[in-house]
Amino acid sequence: MGVPSLLLSRPDLDFLLHDWLQVEKLTARPRFAAHDRDTFAAVLDLAHDVATEHFAPHRKISDSREPEFDGERVHLPDEVGAALRVLADTGMIGATMDEAVGGMQLPHTVAQACFLWLHAANVGSAAYPFLSVANANLLLAHGSPEQIDTWVRPIVEGRFMGTMCLSEPQAGSSLSDVTTRAEPQPDGTYRLTGTKMWISGGDHELSENIVHLVLARVPGSPPGVKGISLFVVPRFLVAPDGSIGERNDVVLAGLNHKMGYRGTVNTLLNFGEGRHTPGGRAGAVGYLVGEQNRGLAQMFHMMNEARVGVGAGATALGYAGYLHALDYARSRPQGRPVAAKDPAAPQVPIIAHADVKRMLLASKSYVEGALALVLYCARLLDEEQTADDPADRERAHLLLEMLTPVAKSWPAQWCLAANDLAIQVHGGYGYTREYDVEQLYRDNRLNAIHEGTHGIQAIDLLGRKAVMQGGAGLALLAETIAATTGRAARADGLAAEFAGALDAAVARIVAVTATLWAVGDLEVTLANASVYLEAVGHVVVGWLWLEQLLAVGDRTDDLAQGKRAAARFFLRHELPRTGPWLDLLVSADRTTVEMRDAWF
Repeated sequence: MGVPSLLLSRPDLDFLLHDWLQVEKLTARPRFAAHDRDTFAAVLDLAHDVATEHFAPHRKISDSREPEFDGERVHLPDEVGAALRVLADTGMIGATMDEAVGGMQLPHTVAQACFLWLHAANVGSAAYPFLSVANANLLLAHGSPEQIDTWVRPIVEGRFMGTMCLSEPQAGSSLSDVTTRAEPQPDGTYRLTGTKMWISGGDHELSENIVHLVLARVPGSPPGVKGISLFVVPRFLVAPDGSIGERNDVVLAGLNHKMGYRGTVNTLLNFGEGRHTPGGRAGAVGYLVGEQNRGLAQMFHMMNEARVGVGAGATALGYAGYLHALDYARSRPQGRPVAAKDPAAPQVPIIAHADVKRMLLASKSYVEGALALVLYCARLLDEEQTADDPADRERAHLLLEMLTPVAKSWPAQWCLAANDLAIQVHGGYGYTREYDVEQLYRDNRLNAIHEGTHGIQAIDLLGRKAVMQGGAGLALLAETIAATTGRAARADGLAAEFAGALDAAVARIVAVTATLWAVGDLEVTLANASVYLEAVGHVVVGWLWLEQLLAVGDRTDDLAQGKRAAARFFLRHELPRTGPWLDLLVSADRTTVEMRDAWF
């Protein structure tokens, strides 16, 4: 690969995939039998090449030339479509999917590492295949064979792209309040009317068709989330022979112009506006996925995949920012050692200054910790789907459920902090558009909102995941961390110190969870959810730093020494943050609940 990349570190990826997660062992399972370490290396090389040669070169172009709507069509820079065609030709859109639908049957762990390159290179363009893959995976899990043939195969081929249509202008994240209607028709289809907001990839000319997955209500369904169904609503109808038919009544009402992710067209869509009336009847033609009134449960298949994917995207952007800052700090001479008295003494690169090293170490601890987190979640998905023992599959499923809100939110918060530090390392230059760190920060800022805000993820973690199955998810997380600290406690020095600090923090989290749920006031309990997510997230990433510390063993190369330094930094500088958070949580603070509008 030549010169070290400023997108991701291939040595770090190889260490995590092979030395820590031991992905090569997955090839002993029937699903992955066609692969070996060489094929994994080849596909990672391919992802790197596509990212650097086809996605990265137009990152600034698509940032400065945002999508434009002329009243009829959306216009994007030509480079976006060209890059997506190259990606489609590699077959990576179907990386994890069955060979029967044109997929490669790669482990999710390896595929996640591949897509990280695309996110780091150009998250705006990477969003199109990211959403399309999640769309196809939902249909593979819940769609009929006909729906898979009609919609999934063209997505895998790169001819169709996919979206998820949840939010509405009046509902936002409150999905129980969606009002889009789906009227059943005599031919078994439905006619949808309503408006969807914030739909990434909702309208463009990048593909032959766009497959919208839309949440809507069938008349007579129960109120709230129990009455939501899921529908395939294509931009163009498809004939039985697979050819593209007439335009469906899905109309672009306008574009949203964002602070970052500018290369991803983001839309307001009207369904059933009447501009197009397929077959002469009003409404957008839709096809029910699975059972009626099971739409939200089905959509969570896509949402959970997207949540971990958002965390992965945040990780990639933070990682790229860190590498740019590291490169700048090594090449920028400024100042002299603090003990130097001679003003004529030569300047030193700023990486020689302790405070710059502090910022870089903090960034390294965030981005490499987040990378371990998202790859570990992908490894859990591989276990859930392919482990020989059903008990192991269930255990992986439960642990992944517990970690999903953390995997979405922690990287979105702390890898953005790494982007912030990357600007700081650059000084005034970092605040200018001439340097990449400015755009990387803007792009990453969206990930704290994407697929549910921090607050929504926090409520999911404390309000659902920590107490599901009588607290089994939290107990399993604590047990899994204890297995690591047990190994570390038998080691010397830093690992044993880290193990003791983690054991104490985990014990406090278990106790605090019980305290918050013993309050007897759900509003007070959930008012503390965001702080709870912060504490749990830092403990989880601390655990994964201890795992990395154990994985380097007694190695003395630069990568191993860097891991030890970052692990020590996280132990000394970051894990102690959980103390005040947990102190606040144990008090079951009511300040935000008791605050009144007029007092602001």
